[in-house]
Amino acid sequence: MKRNRLGLAFAGMGVASALVLTGCSAGADDDAAQAGDGIITTNGSEPQNPLIPTNTTETGGGKITTSIFAGLVTYDADGAIENDAAESIESDDSTIWTVTLRDGLEFTNGTPVTSNSFVDAWNYGAYGPNAQSASYFFDNIVGYDEVQAELDDEGNVVTEPTAETMSGLTVVDDTTFTVELSAPEADWPLRLGYTAYYPLPEVAFEDMEAFGENPIGNGPYMLDGEGAWQHDVGIDLVTNPDYDGPREPQNDGLTITFYASQDAAYADVQGGNLDVLDAVPDSAFETYEDEFGDRAVNQPAAIFQGMNLPYYLEHWSGEEGKLRRAAISHAINREEITDVIFQGTRTPATDFTSPVIDGYTDSLEGADVLEYDAERAQELWAEADAISPYGDTVFDIAYNSDGGHQAWVDAVTQSIGNTLGISAQGKPYATFAEALGDRDSDALTGATRAGWQADYPSLYNFLAPLYQTGAGSNYEDYSSEEFDALLAEGSTAATVEDANAVYQDAQEVLLEDLPTIPLWYSNVTGVSADTVDNVTFGWDSVPLYYEITKG
Repeated sequence: MKRNRLGLAFAGMGVASALVLTGCSAGADDDAAQAGDGIITTNGSEPQNPLIPTNTTETGGGKITTSIFAGLVTYDADGAIENDAAESIESDDSTIWTVTLRDGLEFTNGTPVTSNSFVDAWNYGAYGPNAQSASYFFDNIVGYDEVQAELDDEGNVVTEPTAETMSGLTVVDDTTFTVELSAPEADWPLRLGYTAYYPLPEVAFEDMEAFGENPIGNGPYMLDGEGAWQHDVGIDLVTNPDYDGPREPQNDGLTITFYASQDAAYADVQGGNLDVLDAVPDSAFETYEDEFGDRAVNQPAAIFQGMNLPYYLEHWSGEEGKLRRAAISHAINREEITDVIFQGTRTPATDFTSPVIDGYTDSLEGADVLEYDAERAQELWAEADAISPYGDTVFDIAYNSDGGHQAWVDAVTQSIGNTLGISAQGKPYATFAEALGDRDSDALTGATRAGWQADYPSLYNFLAPLYQTGAGSNYEDYSSEEFDALLAEGSTAATVEDANAVYQDAQEVLLEDLPTIPLWYSNVTGVSADTVDNVTFGWDSVPLYYEITKG
């Protein structure tokens, strides 16, 4: 199978399951260009919460915390990992990991970055009463269950945790700590560039809320003094002169403006008043690539969109359900819909992950079920009707009206209805919360819009949370012993490359069962003014700000 963009390799340590992550660049080459002149201006949105890494899980805050903090690893444009604060991340068994930090690292207040900086931050994030939104990212560390608490709807503690720290985290010395996982994970280091895993200085724990308003990090940028964050207006960042990791800035800083609309931001970049925009408004889809030429991008990001069909509904389980799922998939003209409705800003799906993720392939066995084929769709539907007639049942697709989904839902239902000769229509919900509520309570009457944006660049992150038996986001109750076994096999593989091969096998099981009908990948649509150069949009749709030069 074709495996694209295989990133940083994991080398064996003498036993089959041993992994090592070592030796990536700790700083710029002596001959590399140093920080350039000029502040880069870009768009953003007001963070949902104070800038505490373990409580920052949305785009507005994430764009800022990623700039002012440095984790153990970081990601390049393709999503491959590079060591940042880490000197090495090693394991003999994929269960107990030894993390060694680079010497001499400091926060911007001059205090050292130590093993405790990471361990204390992770324990704070996992501790239930702290109610951190990224708490679940630590659920694979031994002792996580003991630090959890039951909270009521208002965030009050109902059941106290039995421990304050996770027993799987152990500080060895100032630059070494160990992490014991509850089960082997060959690709565990891949997740460590996510914001939840950033370190915190000691001063943060004196007043976490105040710290979140004026955070002190260890990354390539830092806040430009008191008042740098003007709520609902923007934030000013300048370069951190002491940062020597792989993201050394080639500019003097960032000004992130919180725009009320994408159209306003687009007008500013058209007028040369904004350097980089990472979300072109749909009103400009027809013209922006012609207008900006090679300064426009339209490329896949780590966002998968699909359509789920619950197994608890009549006609959608067993052999009949398998036939109908394949028929529905063949009845959807993905190419036409992405061209006409999305005007090329989406890419038809060929798997269940994303083309920007290490290990992605467009050559999975069985992927032809994702191709539009009206004749085959009708044949499969007739075979299903021979088992149990569908009759006058209306095929509907649930979606949230506040997400801008009506146009494509109408196009998909029209494609299905015309191809199969059935009644098909959208079923709008006013809000995402209402739509998710019916999914969570098994109250759907038909299909539902479904999607996934990667937390970290790993095939596993697209598969386990959605399709593993009993997984938290497996709302439609898919269960496959074969798929679960392949996931378990992949998690104990000797290398990430070996794990990816198994995860591809697992996806071939999904192509047979179709718990989700893959539709398309969402693209990043962005532009930059002629005031800047070296603009690259990363795997997660965010520009690599540190590479941008100005003037």
